[in-house]
Amino acid sequence: MPAVTAEPAARAATARTPNNLQPYWMPFTANRQFKAQPRLLVGAKGLHYTSADGRAVLDGTAGLWCCNAGHAHPKIVAAIQAQAAEMDYAPAFQMGHPKAFELAARVAALAPGDLDHVFFTNSGSEAVDTALKIAIAYQRLRGEGTRTRLIGRERGYHGVGFGGMSVGGIATNRKFFGPLLSGVDHLPHTYDRAKQGFSRGQPEWGAHLADELERIIALHDASTIAAVIVEPVACSTGVLVPPKGYLERLREICTKHGILLIFDEVITGFGRLGTNFAVDYFGVMPDLVTTAKGLTSGAVPMGAVIARKGIYDTFMTGPDYAIELFHGYTYSGHPLACAAGLAALEVYAEEGLFEKVRTLAPYWEERVHGLKGVPHVIDIRNLGLIAAIELEPIPGQPAKRAFDAFLAAYEKGLLIRTTGDIIALSPPLTIGKREIDEIFGKLAEVLKAAG
Repeated sequence: MPAVTAEPAARAATARTPNNLQPYWMPFTANRQFKAQPRLLVGAKGLHYTSADGRAVLDGTAGLWCCNAGHAHPKIVAAIQAQAAEMDYAPAFQMGHPKAFELAARVAALAPGDLDHVFFTNSGSEAVDTALKIAIAYQRLRGEGTRTRLIGRERGYHGVGFGGMSVGGIATNRKFFGPLLSGVDHLPHTYDRAKQGFSRGQPEWGAHLADELERIIALHDASTIAAVIVEPVACSTGVLVPPKGYLERLREICTKHGILLIFDEVITGFGRLGTNFAVDYFGVMPDLVTTAKGLTSGAVPMGAVIARKGIYDTFMTGPDYAIELFHGYTYSGHPLACAAGLAALEVYAEEGLFEKVRTLAPYWEERVHGLKGVPHVIDIRNLGLIAAIELEPIPGQPAKRAFDAFLAAYEKGLLIRTTGDIIALSPPLTIGKREIDEIFGKLAEVLKAAG
């Protein structure tokens, strides 16, 4: 494969490398390690980043699960530039602008069934907190004001707001921040390596774990529970694919007890599984869907909650001059984000990227499972254009083996993501077989050389 060289502008950017890294408190980063050995990206185009030292780095993670159309897509860039020149900002309260309504209509058209009302936020974290508030308020409006309890799931990730942390189930994201929201309970996670190890796609074992919701309902009583929130595929914790029948059973139980079901599709939305949403892939209809990331292909921050018609209609009562939902953000439906979102949806459709994922998924599966037997690999999981390679931890040094692999891959010109001792992959949907081969070829080299 011919080497990809840095653009002249990217080379020039190396002269602008900051000489003081200390003021920036970096998120989800080992700050001291990074600032001792910084990894700076100065350009991005298509499937590659350009590093500060002029190297091309293949993006195996679509940024952070978000750049589904690749980087700096000309159509998205042009839309953002044109919108910035036309109108940089419009107030979101008691005023509107055309692109917000147009994008909401486009998103609603992509969503199945009566998921047809869209509330814009600025991130997945904000989308989750918005959905939780809508769920509790909805229950109150329909005369079920005692339903304030929320049910999440162990190993779930729902962003970093206090609501999302409360229903989330990753201990390191929770333990420093006090008791969080009261009245929250958690389903068990769905992963058992002994019974599911090296599954291709959805595991056969584990649907019965959804029945734990009945136990939680019996403990608290259904009259106290507003909503259950799960990721259809729990990605940030290391790609836990739902067992066959699991999501269907959750839906049945929630319907039986009048509990709303929320799917957190911040990662799985907009083509990651080869469908518009995971809702379509699994054929299970939730009441609310949270999304972000691929909505704008990561070009401008934006999130959204998609609500079923009955939920929206429940709020549309009282005098027509009265605010129905006292909630929102200064940047809800920001003009630049809407322009990026409209352009991204056009790119997905015009280039057939979701269909491309469906075509590539079997090849992706074969290549990732080709790492079985490579040193230190103890499990592999995949669905759509997502994969996880779980590594045996170094005794007494959890997460170090995967972090060392991350550093070694970066030196080889490949960007991966790690969580604990799990390597997670989610490339732009524009990837081809050649780049897939490069990802897994370099990963095999890295793992074989690891201690």
